[in-house]
Amino acid sequence: MKSLETIQMIFYFALLVLLSPVLGWYMAIIFEGGKNFMTLALGPFERLIYKLSGVKADEEMDWKHYASSLLWFNFAGFVALFLMLIFQDKLPMNPQNLPGLSWHLALNTAVSFVTNTNWQSYAGEVTLSHFTQMAGLTFQNFVSAATGIAVVLAMVRAFTRRERELIGNFWVDLVRSTLYVLLPLSIVLALVLSQQGVVQSFSPNVIVKAIEGGTQEIAFGPAASQVAIKQLGSNGGGFFNANSAHPFENPTPFTNFLEMFSLIFIAASIVFTYGRMAGAKRHGAAIFITMLILCIIGLALSLYSEFSVNPNFKIAASMEGKEMRFGAANSVLWSVATTCASNGSVNCMHDSLTPLSGMVAMLNIMLGEVVFGGVGAGLYGIIMFIILTVFIAGLMVGRTPEYLGKKIESFEVKMAILAVLAPCACILILTAVACVARPALESLCNLGPHGLSEMLYAFSSAAGNNGSAFAGLNANTVFYDTLLAIAMLIGRFAIIIPALAIAGSMAVKKITPPSSGTFPTEGAAFVALLISVILIVGALTFMPVLTLGPVMEQFLMISGKVF
Repeated sequence: MKSLETIQMIFYFALLVLLSPVLGWYMAIIFEGGKNFMTLALGPFERLIYKLSGVKADEEMDWKHYASSLLWFNFAGFVALFLMLIFQDKLPMNPQNLPGLSWHLALNTAVSFVTNTNWQSYAGEVTLSHFTQMAGLTFQNFVSAATGIAVVLAMVRAFTRRERELIGNFWVDLVRSTLYVLLPLSIVLALVLSQQGVVQSFSPNVIVKAIEGGTQEIAFGPAASQVAIKQLGSNGGGFFNANSAHPFENPTPFTNFLEMFSLIFIAASIVFTYGRMAGAKRHGAAIFITMLILCIIGLALSLYSEFSVNPNFKIAASMEGKEMRFGAANSVLWSVATTCASNGSVNCMHDSLTPLSGMVAMLNIMLGEVVFGGVGAGLYGIIMFIILTVFIAGLMVGRTPEYLGKKIESFEVKMAILAVLAPCACILILTAVACVARPALESLCNLGPHGLSEMLYAFSSAAGNNGSAFAGLNANTVFYDTLLAIAMLIGRFAIIIPALAIAGSMAVKKITPPSSGTFPTEGAAFVALLISVILIVGALTFMPVLTLGPVMEQFLMISGKVF
């Protein structure tokens, strides 16, 4: 690896460490109802939204009301997007006269964007109109990310309030997350990307003469606006089929760095928001350090594998499947960052990574998308692991476990276990079904362990709400569109509902001062134990199937056999 690439990676993580607390501090002020320059400018718009929608901003909800509001809002968004996709040919801003989608592709796509997954079984530039991309997908990119933030806000209130059933107002959390955080950052990023050459146009496609003769159709559209929020909101769905490997989505090394940084920025920053709002800044920092350590370990393994000599081709850092403009190192860094952050955008083909590097990307998702994870989703996901960690620590010392001054009892542990294991079971069961179903096997591009990896990655990406694809798999079939939609729903709401149930249970409990037997949740011992729990529950659950897939393929590759 070149020295400049090493410097870039160091700068990447240094910038993340420096800027995440700043954005986290700003978000804490916003969500605590504090005043700043943004509230002065956008406050009238916020109040207008409440007035037009009939929301009473000063009325809070218990966890059941909060959860039902969240579920009904997401269901309404699903229905609206599904109908928009089905009847796309009847709607405006369709210069290419693209037809409506099939029922199963519309189902998969609607579920995908509502659940913040953005799995795509289609090529965007030849499947979706400008109107659908803007009014449907981009809108969901905002509100699905805001939904994840809202769940975190509900949980932090539950942990810090004294014997109260109320955990906030979902509609207020949704509006503030969108209006004060996601929208301003997206506008700034979209303007910078546009200046750098990311297309933002309502023009129809252009037919040009190719160098070797013949013609080529070049797609245009409002890409910069969608790219900005797809990165910042941990969405990842590309305007173009090649995603961020496409020069119209990612034209320069500078845009590559910006997009790669923004895909993890808010997810990392909200950890510091949580620590500040909970009155436990050092605890927030400990969570951030845990995530950062796991991310760097995965990056080191992936870089080692990619830059080792492949015995079949006698070269290291193969560029097959990677973008020549960015090089192998940037491809590896992006693959690790996007699977850590539950983003799913790509600037290379993950199918072309070495087996070990592909396994790192897959394992990042399988850990529960808690290594930064999605915006909000990564944090409430790792809180489930924290509850299990303090429970285990409590068993070690023989006393009732505590977290942020509140007792962790059997209900919270059961809900945490449900949230952690539901996606795991979903991945393994649906992959097993695919291994014996003829329609699933007919979609494979490769056989052997690599074919298993293609199916395993697809269901991991769906249940982990990541959205990236291993490629080599024809997913636009009734079988895959339907089962992947089920996996996405389980991966999203089988965690959100237990998380809110925990919030409801914790909200009514008393806050007790720490004692000599309280397990501290801010030191090195906590970080080490939390990492151990994440790896034991996440990694070991999938070790048998990973052994049959990427691990076996790695050994076969070393012996000279490829698939």
